[in-house]
Parts: sequence; C-alpha cells; structure tokens
Amino acid sequence: MAILTAWILARHRFPGHAALNAFVHLPLVLPPVVTGWLLLVLFGIRGPIGALLHGWFDIRLVFTTAGASLACGVMVFPIMVRAIRLSLEAADPGLDMAARTLGAGRWDRLVNVTLPLAAPGILAGTIVAYVTSLGEFGAVVTFAASIPGETQTLPLAIYAALQIPGGEEKAATLSAISVALAVLGLAASEYASRRLNALLGR
Repeated sequence: MAILTAWILARHRFPGHAALNAFVHLPLVLPPVVTGWLLLVLFGIRGPIGALLHGWFDIRLVFTTAGASLACGVMVFPIMVRAIRLSLEAADPGLDMAARTLGAGRWDRLVNVTLPLAAPGILAGTIVAYVTSLGEFGAVVTFAASIPGETQTLPLAIYAALQIPGGEEKAATLSAISVALAVLGLAASEYASRRLNALLGR
C-alpha cells in the first residue's frame, strides 16, 4: 500500500492530489492519541468498519495484537510513503521514457524499471518504519490498550515499569534495549540504502 500510494503521489497529478497527500501525512501531525481514538471509532466493535469485520468474519481488532499492529502501521505509513516517494522522484524519468519507446507497457516499466530504481528508498523506508513502530505509544495504548503478553509494546512496558515502586531498573533495561534497536535500525537502513545505490551505480 505504501509503494502504491507513493507511486501515485510521485508520478501522477489529478484533482485531489493535495488532499490525498495531506490525508496520507495526517498521522505525522496529529497527536498519536487522536489517531488511536479515530481507529477506535472506525475499527471498534460498533464502528463502521469494525462492525462489518466482526459481523461477517468474526474479526475483532480492538484490544488485540492485530490491533496493536494496525495502530503501529497507521502511524508509520506516512514515513514509509515519504521515503519511497522521494526515491521515486529521484529516479531518472528518462529511463522510463526510454523503456516506453521500446514498447514496454506501464506494468512492465513499473516492475522492471521504476521499482528497482526506487529499491533503496523502499528498503530504507521499510526498515525505518519498522523500527519507528517499535517505539509507538499513544495510538497503541488508545486502540489496543496495554495488555501484558498481548498488546504491551516496549514503550508501554517502560511506562508500566515506571508506575511501580522499584521499577526504575527494569525501565532502564528496557530503555537501553529500545535505544539499541533504534541505533541498529538506523544503521541497517543507512547501510542498505548505500549498498543498493552502489549496485545501481549511483
């Protein structure tokens, strides 16, 4: 979905382009708790989407692990879209035009020219989005709560540890793990991006 959205925003101009761009980036500027509340309204048992999922497929997202994943995914979606879009916009459009003159269809050009050229941004965006999701707090606690062993994420566990006497040591340990994961994720993203750019001759 992030690749498709980034491709639409980068390569197409249409009425409503600005509105779509603003909607995609909305989770970046909204308080995370508001995003979690909107998810609760939409995907709750009585929400328009949640009621259909529960009634037709017996799927309940609110206060579940899948719900925590959905909240994280929504929060990091614009980060991934932005990274992929920038990579698509940096790709040489002349190569796409050359493939078109040689008879390649739109799908062929997308799969064999556009996406490979955007691969550094796709991979870097994916890694950064995943690492960012590990630190998500507001949307997760609002939509999925903090259920130990099910929906309690790393930041929620740190917060819970700080609420009990003597929990500072556990909070410090979990914080160190969080910092280590963040540093490793950023390093992996940088390495992967440089490696793919080198392979592409950039």
